[in-house]
Amino acid sequence: MPRAYLVLLLLAACGIPAGAGHAQGFKFSNEEQTDSAAQAERQAKVQAQLATPCRDKIKNQKIMVLIGEERNGVISASQASYSTHVDAINQRLKSLGLRTYSPEEIRKQVAQAEIDAYFKNDPDAAINASKRLAAQYILRGLIATQATRNAIVNVAQVNVSMDFTLTGANGRMISQAGARNESFAGRDVSGMALTLINERADDVVAQLYSDYCQKAGLQEPVRRK
Repeated sequence: MPRAYLVLLLLAACGIPAGAGHAQGFKFSNEEQTDSAAQAERQAKVQAQLATPCRDKIKNQKIMVLIGEERNGVISASQASYSTHVDAINQRLKSLGLRTYSPEEIRKQVAQAEIDAYFKNDPDAAINASKRLAAQYILRGLIATQATRNAIVNVAQVNVSMDFTLTGANGRMISQAGARNESFAGRDVSGMALTLINERADDVVAQLYSDYCQKAGLQEPVRRK
């Protein structure tokens, strides 16, 4: 969250006019420049990762995307309730040419009990599910949103975290990616959560895409006896 924005809210909560911040020595320009530089750096990294060469053969392989949503500590893994929060990730993957299953396709062929078991750290459940869909890769994601009230300014605050793991159908690790974001939300907590996810979704997808294009299809190392 930009520090300048936070300071303004604190001033407002204390009944101090925004202009008084300048009179008391507050300067936001350096902080704004730092935020802009960090954003430009992230965008450059995303573009570099999305430029990773990816063979058509790799792109045409099927990826089973299983995403759970954690809200205030409770995990929901029902793919039938594919929210706009989850769709923010899946649509980006598809726009890059990757073949992902829709939640409807997953729901029709995979038992919810198997999906629930996977989110309880049962890897065999995911492998069995991928076999039903003939998927070569599994992308497991957990999007967590937590809404709290900032006692200082008496405003709702939303924290979002995204953690993704991409593996082969055999369980081989290919990529891990994650991001964090937070902001004040006002009354629209759900809307702000989606905004925060969209702000960082490109970072996550670019990392997954780059690793996938570089590592997918590689042979497992031969184990010496």
